[in-house]
Amino acid sequence: MTAGLVGAALALSLAAPARAGETPTAPAPPVTPTASVTPATATATAPAPASPVGWRLTPTGTDVRFRGLAAVDRRTAWAAGSRGTVLRTTDAGRTWRNVSLPGGEGLELRDVEAFDARRAVVLAIGEGEASRLLRTEDGGATWTETFRNTDPRAFYDCVTFLDRRHGLALSDPVDGRFRVLATRDGGRSWHVLPDSGMPPALPGEAGFAASGQCLITADRGGNDVWFATGGAATARVFHSADRGRTWTVTDSPVPAGDPARGVFALAFRDRHHGLAVGGDYRTGQPSPRAAAVTTDGGRTWTSAATPPPAYRSGAAWLPRANGAALAVGPTGTDLTRDGGRTWRTVDTGSYDTVDCTPDGGCWASGEKGRVARLARH
Repeated sequence: MTAGLVGAALALSLAAPARAGETPTAPAPPVTPTASVTPATATATAPAPASPVGWRLTPTGTDVRFRGLAAVDRRTAWAAGSRGTVLRTTDAGRTWRNVSLPGGEGLELRDVEAFDARRAVVLAIGEGEASRLLRTEDGGATWTETFRNTDPRAFYDCVTFLDRRHGLALSDPVDGRFRVLATRDGGRSWHVLPDSGMPPALPGEAGFAASGQCLITADRGGNDVWFATGGAATARVFHSADRGRTWTVTDSPVPAGDPARGVFALAFRDRHHGLAVGGDYRTGQPSPRAAAVTTDGGRTWTSAATPPPAYRSGAAWLPRANGAALAVGPTGTDLTRDGGRTWRTVDTGSYDTVDCTPDGGCWASGEKGRVARLARH
């Protein structure tokens, strides 16, 4: 078993980002399938003074941790988390319908990709057969397993789609190279891509299953795909311009050198302008230079002049606002208005991931059942 896989298995057992050892969260109580969550009074985490944005919590009715999030539009979003839990809203978070996987209480869901209010793909992570992909075409009323990993050396971290048909899923290295799955039919079937076009992995290098954003495409589509790593001596960013057939790799300035450190999330608003965020996810550990920016598609990366003050696991570009983006983590949310060069904290609530939509909707999710919509002040 590779070092990355050993760490990934440990991380899963602790309900932490893949390959590290975070304090486990308490097991969440089961939620009755297909039940609609009754609205409750939403509370807002206190933003920093004079902040232009902040999060308004929505009532999910559960305390599971949601590291998977897919925002479809301002009214529709999906959240996926521990105990095989999947929630869906179509009324801007006023109510959430539990559309969890039947018999999936033992599955750790870390990513969800949604095409609309009815069609979505979820990724369960873990060693060997714990890594699975499932698809729904009826809003979560039924789920079909479309891939189950049978290689005990593989551990899948993230999934992404370039369009409604073409998608990729990323595994930690197998035989010294990252493994990539591909689908050409919207996630109904998957196949392993040849690794001849994949650069060798570094010793200890792996992805982080922390926010569903270790493997991403540009917001405006195309053929470009990127994935981020950590755990090795250097945190790196891989890029493919041909939908995963061949890859190049570049060092990032985000510190690594430990299984708990590296780049945890990427966000690209087009094929040139991208953000990388991460750090050291262990509570109380410093995370200097926890963000970087690229303007050439990831060929080169520059440290943020004023980075977020702590580890961040998710990032998203704000819609209709060139140069503005959000980064989230357990200790808060940061905003940049200059393309990632400088960041400032605008909210102190705990979130693991964030996603924004072209119509102006932004959502975030995390521990203790937290799912929130962005509120502008």
